[in-house]
Amino acid sequence: MTNLAETEPTQGGAASADAPHANMVWIPGGTFLMGSDKHYPEEAPAHKVMVGGFWMDICTVTNREFAHFVDATGYITTAERPANPSDYPGAQPEMLAPSSVVFSKAKQRVDLKDHYNWWVYIRGADWRHPRGPASSVKKLSDHPVVHVTFEDAHAYAKWAGKELPTEAEWEFAARGGLDAAEFVWGDEMTPNGQQMANTWQGEFPWQNLCEDGYERTSPVASFPANGYGLHDMAGNVWEWTPDWYQEHGKIDSPCCTINNPRGAKREDSLDPSQPQIGIPRKVIKGGSYLCAPSYCRRYRPAARMAQPVDTSISHLGFRCIARGA
Repeated sequence: MTNLAETEPTQGGAASADAPHANMVWIPGGTFLMGSDKHYPEEAPAHKVMVGGFWMDICTVTNREFAHFVDATGYITTAERPANPSDYPGAQPEMLAPSSVVFSKAKQRVDLKDHYNWWVYIRGADWRHPRGPASSVKKLSDHPVVHVTFEDAHAYAKWAGKELPTEAEWEFAARGGLDAAEFVWGDEMTPNGQQMANTWQGEFPWQNLCEDGYERTSPVASFPANGYGLHDMAGNVWEWTPDWYQEHGKIDSPCCTINNPRGAKREDSLDPSQPQIGIPRKVIKGGSYLCAPSYCRRYRPAARMAQPVDTSISHLGFRCIARGA
């Protein structure tokens, strides 16, 4: 059994019949301008999208909640299993051992074009050991679970009787009714000097001033909720969606309102710059505690990135939705 804390979970877990939407809020749905023409190229063009209403978790799934799922099902995450050698021909044996990708803070300025200057595969890193085998989540029960692949997030959502939000649903919810605003909370990054999300202050990846109070992940709901009552829709951890990744520029009829888009085809999500790697990619949203003005301004609702479905990492988690009244 996974004993993270003596308290009961604050949200999530298999929904009971008498409270199927506990710790969720109703997102009314509507039409909004998805994407952005003012930031990163993968966000353009901005285009009109319509989504239906749905319930959404107020917070990302925490270590405590994920532990309840694991205890109830015996589930073993991708990072805790050895990789299948046939899926990775030519890989070194040590790369096939149970492992995950962990952020390692640089000691000085480094070449920002080489992400291996701060990302490291660590054997024994997983959701229970977020910084490596010597670490634990004993004091992180209310922090978002990390080191989960898409398969892991999907398995949790299915167990909980929920789903993962599409990119469009996620972005609509993140905007909190502020359709044209740059950030989840408005157009100013730090209104009245207040830090509104867990992001990186300082020069990435070696100088974190921690003006928001956190070096790494923060407990969920540590920062103000958006207009729909959702916490951490910017920063803290990236969040999985079920949409296969494609550039917005490849969507059909960007001049017309698109109804409930569901992403690209699986084969279209492959990275064209690495044709030798046949791992499809999903869209992730929201940015993380590693997003910095000096390197990655992706703590915005329009921001998006492609994430290989087989890769877990120390700044990526998820939250769930439930469709229907």
